[in-house]
Amino acid sequence: MEIEKIIDIAKKRGFIFQSAEIYGGISGFFDYGPLGTVMKNKIENFWREFFIKSDINVFEISSRTIVPEAVWQASGHLKDFVDPITQCNSCKSMFRADSLIEEQSGMFVEGMKADELTGLIKEKKIKCPKCKGSLSDVKIFNLMLKTNVGPVEGTVAYLRPETAQGIFTNFKNILNSTRAKLPFGVAQNGISYRNEISPRQWIIRLREFNQIEIEFFFNPKKAEYTKFSEIGKKKLRIVTREEQKKGGNAVEMTAAEAVKREIVPNQWMVYFMVKEMEWYQQLGIPLDALRHRHMLPEETPHYSKGNFDMEIKFDFGWKEVVGNAYRTDFDLQTHMKHSGKDLAVVEDGEKVVPHVIEPSFGFDRTFYAILLHCFVEDKKRGWDWFRFPAKISPYVVAVYPLVSKDGVDEKAKEVFNGLKCCFDVFYDEAGSIGKRYARADEIGTNYCVTVDYQALKDDTVTIRDRNSAKQVRIGIKKLADIIWKLAREEIEFEKAGKMIK
Repeated sequence: MEIEKIIDIAKKRGFIFQSAEIYGGISGFFDYGPLGTVMKNKIENFWREFFIKSDINVFEISSRTIVPEAVWQASGHLKDFVDPITQCNSCKSMFRADSLIEEQSGMFVEGMKADELTGLIKEKKIKCPKCKGSLSDVKIFNLMLKTNVGPVEGTVAYLRPETAQGIFTNFKNILNSTRAKLPFGVAQNGISYRNEISPRQWIIRLREFNQIEIEFFFNPKKAEYTKFSEIGKKKLRIVTREEQKKGGNAVEMTAAEAVKREIVPNQWMVYFMVKEMEWYQQLGIPLDALRHRHMLPEETPHYSKGNFDMEIKFDFGWKEVVGNAYRTDFDLQTHMKHSGKDLAVVEDGEKVVPHVIEPSFGFDRTFYAILLHCFVEDKKRGWDWFRFPAKISPYVVAVYPLVSKDGVDEKAKEVFNGLKCCFDVFYDEAGSIGKRYARADEIGTNYCVTVDYQALKDDTVTIRDRNSAKQVRIGIKKLADIIWKLAREEIEFEKAGKMIK
């Protein structure tokens, strides 16, 4: 199976490790290895470039992961942040009831109550997937991880299940320190925790995960985006509520049409949906593997005026990677009520409690999707490899001496040192040149520079393109500039130098 190959390469080459593996590990926790960390940082920085350093006003903060209980009482998480759980009566394994029913029956049951799920388990004769034993009645399980702060028990806090509340509780501080005017966004990239009932599917359903969120604040009376004429022409693939009743196919429409038909509630929501489609395609995910699904009424929180899940087609089916929510003014209003602090904004002499659009990105699921859709099983080459875009590849360039003698290796090290300031580059002189190409391809390295005897004569080297395996010869003085242009897709590889047949 393809994903098993990817998981094997991810471990072998240092992308993803099981946490505390030497002690048997613990379900739902994974570590990013050396290559995975480099790539993770690049994806996050590209996200910042694409969403924060864009044409809208967005600030970034970093709040703490341990948050007082009062915050979660106010937000409703203590009461509502729950999943339905069922237990095998024989082997005592625990399962998330709605997911188990969906897997075994094909029914969509998200949002159903515990007694309804219990009825379906009996009606559909759902059994324990491990031992085929009978299952208990469904109960409700709170997903938050509780802790006590300080040397004396009693100061209760929780590991945050989302980064958003740190933005809402800091709203007034952010407003005062930045002097921001509506509309503006606040972004946060960090760790969240959920005590998942049954973590599974590698890095899809985790107990500790990387989350990137934006809370975009705007005056509900002024929900227009000034450059909407540009965004409005862009295409979206939306699984509407109507289409979900028929089978769930995506319908292609422009952003402007989605707002006009009142499928998407406003221009700011559709702005982020368009940006997400573009960003994921630049990460190497094909358009036909991307869609937005309009969440059904029973899935949508009571305070929301519209939720859209950005879904990617995985090896196991479609799965949410971004949750887009129109949270209205619910969060700020509830924190005003519980804290007694005024979180309104004065605009044109009028007090306004801003409405909020929230695009929340699951980073680990995004990483899985990139590995999956960039993976190439190549029988012709004899090895599998990753087609990562240069902007997120762990290494853009590899430098090889053809032989490790006669001054060729010294020349190769000069080339390597000259490129280090410009690119993520590694040096490798072990094994045949073919094996070195295979190792570079396997981790997604875009270009391999080989220094041979001719380099000692005329200061030229060869560059091999990962995708095509073609090679050109160019001068060392032009090398950095050529690789830069290739990585940015400013020139075609065949025009980068003299083709080698």
